[in-house]
Amino acid sequence: MVDLRNGSTVTEFILVGFEQSAPSTRALLFALFLVLYSFAMAMNGLIIFIAWTDPKLSSPMYFFLGHLSFLDVCFITTTIPQMLIHLVVKNHTISFASCMTQMYLVFFVGVAECILLAFMAYDRYVAICYPLSYAQIMSRRACVRLVGTSWFFGMVNGIFLEYISFRNPFCRDNHIENFFCEAPIVIALSCGDLQFIMKLIFVDAIVVLLSPMVLIVTSYTRILASILSRAASSGRRKTFSTCASHLTVVIFFYTSAMFSYMNPRSTHGPDKDKPFSLLYTIITPMCNPIIYSLRNKEMKGAMVRALGRTSLAQAESV
Repeated sequence: MVDLRNGSTVTEFILVGFEQSAPSTRALLFALFLVLYSFAMAMNGLIIFIAWTDPKLSSPMYFFLGHLSFLDVCFITTTIPQMLIHLVVKNHTISFASCMTQMYLVFFVGVAECILLAFMAYDRYVAICYPLSYAQIMSRRACVRLVGTSWFFGMVNGIFLEYISFRNPFCRDNHIENFFCEAPIVIALSCGDLQFIMKLIFVDAIVVLLSPMVLIVTSYTRILASILSRAASSGRRKTFSTCASHLTVVIFFYTSAMFSYMNPRSTHGPDKDKPFSLLYTIITPMCNPIIYSLRNKEMKGAMVRALGRTSLAQAESV
């Protein structure tokens, strides 16, 4: 291996991932992650299809849910297929350009999802606290603008984070102690003032994680106050069920993202980084469709109708 400390330029990285695991363990992990990835792709794909084609799911909540599932598909496709390949082959290298691309897509999609989750909380707040004005406030145009805003900020923030991550040359070890190019780990391999870069990452995380979190907490605090003021217990249960699914998604996603990007690097390590990385790269995208479908009667009904149409079409083609 080239001694990178002598000033050699890094042209590729080595994703350590699960390289040190036993062959039987890697085979088990491959089977497990392949099942989880396939399930997440199938369920999110089904939600995208029914949210954008079923006329009974025309409310803003399902419009946002379709985009959330699309972001989840992009997110897991950015990291998991490569991890699956590295679980069965010996060559764990990734080119410098591929690592840059992967990091940008993770930044882009991750930030867009953070903002979209905040807008989904605002949508529930308006629907519950201002039901008579809901259709006017959350019009189709307003929903498109909110989704466009999340995508725009994800793209711009991704460019900013990509620039500060790769502005310095890389002259240290080229081994990345994770299964994908995660920003804090990659930045730690670069030369220059790492503390300044990590401070920028931390400030950016405050903006893109805590700011949406404030909107989410504010929205659900007001929703809770509105629910408790109502006398009908049946209405409370239905509202709690709808909001609980969203809160579950938020807790999964934000907890893992905050650990990865807002904790001091001294508290990190391969044994801690990988579980949290798995949580927000595959577990959360897999849980999203389960949570939304199992806790939502309209979504379950739409899935049944979609699967029924598919079965009928196959029967007619035979």
